[in-house]
Amino acid sequence: MSADQEQQSIRCLVAKVGLDGHDRGAHVIARAFRDAGFEVIYSGLHNAPDEIVQAAVQEDVNVLGISILSGAHNTLVPKVIDGLKEYGAFEDTLILVGGVVPDDDKAELKEMGVAEVFGPGTPMEETIEFVRKNAPKR
Repeated sequence: MSADQEQQSIRCLVAKVGLDGHDRGAHVIARAFRDAGFEVIYSGLHNAPDEIVQAAVQEDVNVLGISILSGAHNTLVPKVIDGLKEYGAFEDTLILVGGVVPDDDKAELKEMGVAEVFGPGTPMEETIEFVRKNAPKR
């Protein structure tokens, strides 16, 4: 497989879930992912978990990046994961969470099925490499 095919196959949904209105980080990640050659869909603000699930399923994404700074990650992320499971889309979707998440909660999110949690200040290249190495192939 050529590098072009590999990059072409990575479709990402960068999602803002809940009432968190802080979307600067989501925009930065979306641009970095585009610059890295990924296909990127941005959800916009104030989405319910089921709206994120619908978008991820309809767009057939390999990667779902959830940006959350409201502190509601323990409530909202499990709802998204449950929704993906209902649609049979959980197993082949790499789930990432970005934002301010306490260490104790990171372990819990990973147990639920989040592949990685990226906090503020994570180097962009680290996130991009993680996606390249771990995105499910379609």
